[in-house]
Amino acid sequence: MDSTGNSFDSAAYGGPGWQGRTRSHREEIGDLWAASGIDSEYGRLRSVLLHRPGGELAAALEDPNSVQMLEPLDIGRAGEQHDAMAEAYRRDGVEVHYVDPAGQPTPNQMFCADLFVMTPEGAIVARPASTVRAGEERWVARRLADIGVPILRTLTGTAVFEGADLMWLDPGTAMVGMGLRTNEEAAAQIASALDEVGIETLAVDLPYGTMHFMGMLRIVDRDLAVAWPRRTPFSTVRALEERGYRVIWLPAEDDATLNRGLNFVTLGPRRILMLAGYDTVQRVYESAGIECVTVDGSELVKAAGAIGCLTGVVRRDPLA
Repeated sequence: MDSTGNSFDSAAYGGPGWQGRTRSHREEIGDLWAASGIDSEYGRLRSVLLHRPGGELAAALEDPNSVQMLEPLDIGRAGEQHDAMAEAYRRDGVEVHYVDPAGQPTPNQMFCADLFVMTPEGAIVARPASTVRAGEERWVARRLADIGVPILRTLTGTAVFEGADLMWLDPGTAMVGMGLRTNEEAAAQIASALDEVGIETLAVDLPYGTMHFMGMLRIVDRDLAVAWPRRTPFSTVRALEERGYRVIWLPAEDDATLNRGLNFVTLGPRRILMLAGYDTVQRVYESAGIECVTVDGSELVKAAGAIGCLTGVVRRDPLA
């Protein structure tokens, strides 16, 4: 402002000294925003978001089905196994963040993979499909913001979506599985958000009686995926093959074994963190050249999830 009180041509109004923002949002991630984002399922894992379960698991003691769990859990043992999983990540050089919700969490808060999904430009905050889990995403959104992760989109309207229903096929393509936990409205909103950052979204229907896309497909390298026979959608397999993937199939085993053996997290190309004790499945992985790091999750699986479900992936080394 000059001596006459005139503000025209001052820096605040675009005059000399004005410093315009010239970098794109993506260019500011890792600087103004925290280093975060993924564009693959197998880039080197760098950062995760977890919630250590505690007293909230008491809700499953009398009626596990009422909170969408399979059996009552030993709360102390579940916490110890979760600690061991977190330590396995740390030993692998992965930064571990915790949700730390205020007050008593809801029983399923620990399943962080369902509550958001990362993109190269920020997080898409999920909107869980059941009333039992409604609102868990609030605490994840708060924590992501606390650690400096940008929020690309929060789902609205009648959309329901859980992060375990989105899979990155390559840096330019994501696939969304629609079924019990993710509806068409959510798939449309996700496609719109990803289109704005130059990413194509493919949508597929999941079989009735299944929970998440993650439960039938995992990707472990640029050319290798693991899938569940007779559950993985035909169009998913074709899309993988068109992109140069070889698909290996789970062995003939009971559903519980396959569910838990497939519920892993890729630490980096052909290296995974999986549950101990699923030897027939582990042998299939190892025969394909996959290194398996194992931890005990025998108590945690009673809540109807395992390592993949428990882990919200915040950052992987980018491919693009």
